[in-house]
Amino acid sequence: MASRSTDTATAPRALFASTPAERTALARQQFFEDGVRPSGLVPEAVLQSWMRCTRTHADRHRVVPFDPVTPSRLHATRQRHRALIEAADPDLSAMEGMLAGTDCRVILTDCDGVVLHVTHHPHAAHQPVLSATSRVGVNISERMVGTTAPGIVASTGQACTVDGAEHYFDQLCGLQCAAAPIRDVHGRLAGVLDLTVEQRRFGFDAAAMVGLYATTIENRLLQAQSRSLLVLRFQAHPSLLGTPMEALMGIASDGTIAWLNGAAVRLVGPLPEAADAADATDAAGQRHVGALLGCDLGDLLQLGRHDTARPLRLPHGLAVWMRARLNAPDGADFRHAVATVAPADTVVAAPMPQAAVAMTRDEGNKGEDRGEGACAPAVTTETLRAHSHRLIEDTLAAHGGNISHAARQLGVSRGTLYRQLRRWRQQAGPDNEGESESAPAG
Repeated sequence: MASRSTDTATAPRALFASTPAERTALARQQFFEDGVRPSGLVPEAVLQSWMRCTRTHADRHRVVPFDPVTPSRLHATRQRHRALIEAADPDLSAMEGMLAGTDCRVILTDCDGVVLHVTHHPHAAHQPVLSATSRVGVNISERMVGTTAPGIVASTGQACTVDGAEHYFDQLCGLQCAAAPIRDVHGRLAGVLDLTVEQRRFGFDAAAMVGLYATTIENRLLQAQSRSLLVLRFQAHPSLLGTPMEALMGIASDGTIAWLNGAAVRLVGPLPEAADAADATDAAGQRHVGALLGCDLGDLLQLGRHDTARPLRLPHGLAVWMRARLNAPDGADFRHAVATVAPADTVVAAPMPQAAVAMTRDEGNKGEDRGEGACAPAVTTETLRAHSHRLIEDTLAAHGGNISHAARQLGVSRGTLYRQLRRWRQQAGPDNEGESESAPAG
């Protein structure tokens, strides 16, 4: 019996951790006590943060001091980041209303980790660590408080989560946080949006939620910082416009693309960067709107005159729905620049909205339009006809051949669209009769 008790007492520990908490505990032991790199036990972003923190904070057991915030420092901080705060304000209010039934705090910091906004939680007494850290003006960067989600994002620019004992200091191991970056028109980190809860779990996908709201804030900030630019909004489906998934692009008056948001990069690719002076000219040419979108400024500026999105086929073949808005206060300088770039009879890679207007007028007032067409130059008539045909084809393709949906998007009746399609089939001749019979029904 004694030998069996001894054997049981000296039984080896399990070689593999079975829960996230056990894996984190094993990782802390290997990293802080054994000097071994615990690859695979904690996220790589957390491990890299631990390595940075060991060079700054020798004692992870000490109590973290939080800087006092003076009124002058608080005022200066908020004034310096007014644009970010104004862009974030609607979404911060929405997040706080949505999370009012939880113990989560919404925190917004600048690019250096200084808190610009934090939720005033009614149960602050039960959150001693959050009550100390979550104050406007406090610096919660890695340099001050070690490994946290907002600290990692401020250091790396990449979204992340930090859970419990993944925090560097023992004092913060009761926190769970998720953070995402917010970038400006220069592609630089402008701020960090964070969700943090103390002594409990989130109970929902906090990383997805904070990422969604950070994207919305970033899109609003990009547009606010583009006062003298033409801003394009586009996506593969028009229902995605006005959502966090919409792609945004800022275009300067010389036709140069100033910035792209993340969704735009995924649709059209990143803007080229010059490796050296010899590549500067080529890179500048590839950053022109004509190279990336296959159309010129004049065509894009006309999109701003319409309330609905219009289809555009990109040079690589993808069709998108696009809207445009000129952010210049008076627009005079931008329009003058556009006038020198866009000839009046330019035929672009995508049909322009005037084609739909021309088609509607042709159906509603046939005699007058034919008379006007007879007096107009042939090249202009052909251009309008080509625009109209291409617009209808792209709209039908975008709606899967549904006549009703395409007619609604074009702003015409189903009968008008049917008559136009029938006219084109008759003009195409008997060789295309088989194709005409397979035209989609509304």
